[in-house]
Amino acid sequence: MKSDIAKQGIGRAPHRALLKAAGYTDDEIRRPLIGIANSVNTVVPGHTHLNQISEAVKAGIYMAGGTPVEFGTIGVCDGIAMGHEGMKYSLGSRELIADSIEIMATAHAFDALVLIPNCDKIVPGMLMAAARLDIPAIFISGGPMLAGRNPQNPSEKVDLISVFESVGKVRRGVMSEQELCGIEDAACPTCGSCSGMFTANSMNCLTEAIGLGLAGNGTIPAVMSARIRLAKQAGIQIVALHEQGIVPSRILTHDAFENALCVDMALGCSTNTVLHIAALAHEAGMALDLNRINDISNRIPHLCSLSPGGAHHIEDLQNAGGIGGVMKTLAEAGLIDTSCLTVTGKSIKDNLAAARVIDDEVIRPVDRAHHRVGGLAVLFGNLAPSGCVVKQSAVVDKMMQHEGPARVFDSEEDATEAIMDGQINKGDVVVIRYEGPMGGPGMREMLTPTSAIAGMGLDADVALITDGRFSGGTRGAAIGHVSPEAMQKGPIAVVKEGDIIAIDIAGKSIALKVDEKELQKRFSAWQAPAPKITKGYMARYAKQVTSADKGAVLKG
Repeated sequence: MKSDIAKQGIGRAPHRALLKAAGYTDDEIRRPLIGIANSVNTVVPGHTHLNQISEAVKAGIYMAGGTPVEFGTIGVCDGIAMGHEGMKYSLGSRELIADSIEIMATAHAFDALVLIPNCDKIVPGMLMAAARLDIPAIFISGGPMLAGRNPQNPSEKVDLISVFESVGKVRRGVMSEQELCGIEDAACPTCGSCSGMFTANSMNCLTEAIGLGLAGNGTIPAVMSARIRLAKQAGIQIVALHEQGIVPSRILTHDAFENALCVDMALGCSTNTVLHIAALAHEAGMALDLNRINDISNRIPHLCSLSPGGAHHIEDLQNAGGIGGVMKTLAEAGLIDTSCLTVTGKSIKDNLAAARVIDDEVIRPVDRAHHRVGGLAVLFGNLAPSGCVVKQSAVVDKMMQHEGPARVFDSEEDATEAIMDGQINKGDVVVIRYEGPMGGPGMREMLTPTSAIAGMGLDADVALITDGRFSGGTRGAAIGHVSPEAMQKGPIAVVKEGDIIAIDIAGKSIALKVDEKELQKRFSAWQAPAPKITKGYMARYAKQVTSADKGAVLKG
């Protein structure tokens, strides 16, 4: 056992003494030491209940003959951090989470890891740590929140995005503040990750699809007893993975990444999955070519129409057959590789033997897909030479091709103020720059301006382009991750008010209709603005971070 280096032999008597000081017996010390990375806190609604998950994991580990050793990690609630300086720190927390788990697991010589995330950056941060450490690892998330019910119309489901968009409706004069308060009270009725196919649930579902989570990890609601039972099963299974020597590098193969991307396209996941899968691939020693996203999207149909692009929520996906149902549908059409190994110790083919689709309106068959192509698209052109990403499954048909004048803003706050004040017109292309990984710094999610556009009734007529990124709750022609970013002298830095921008999502192109000589003239006069944060972690982060097309990982 790896842990023997810290606990076996006469020379390790002091180490054992310290473990005994923590309450461990000789029998417990002799067993495999299974680290539990628990991201519980009392600010993130997806994490407030994670101690219940952890206790169930511990029970499973003990039942299987291991010794659980728990430690904590940080977690940011993107919804609470949204729209102010706090969001600059969210993406950067991903690297801190990965680093802290690496430190704890290595310093204490853990034999294996159970990772308990739930929300946005915590899931990919833990995935990166698992790939980096390459010791047996299994994921058990906290599970999704249930959707709320509109108090004015109980047959209508509401979620966090309903609240954001209702703010715009109040500003527009089509909803009262009292009605907004009712939506606010109803939208988030339970603990858990927010109930649509936003970033947290996207990443939890893809963790299951890539093979690092048991069936149901992405979809069993947080408040269900089945989630506790799954946590016990994860605790039991991590001991089996340790005994069998199954480590992440045996699971995170090229074909497994392809499978995850296929499921991503079928579900219509958040654009942030591109950022995080690229970062995970980097940790696994692979590179994610953004052109590959389009190749996969072109052959994988969009099977599930989930909030924010559709009416269904994660609880509906669970009741319809879950990720297993989605993967079985793809497998029967020959669209995924079923030979890949998973944390069950078995192949996807074996795992899918019991999977089935119960509701073919929530998980549609291939021949009745919502869209012939997948949920995401990567666009290239002179405005984004290294690419930019859009959730095409959440774009209305008329905005799949759009051409309009640029309305240019150097911060999210300035753009949001203009939208709320009615300064944006139908046909405009809102450009928000200096919000990338380096320029932000931290590449803020921009649910506030996109929801404001929707709430003001402009989402079918206005596009938004940024070197920042969007919440998984965003809908409309919201195009993010523009690379290179403005702070790295990307072309978005020299866009001027009124420049014409042409977007062709189906054609995978984005063009700034300004001739090359004029662009070079603008570049010769361009100077990078002063950093927005000059001390602390995010100042260091800005100096080390790579561009979005590389996953915004840190150099070196």
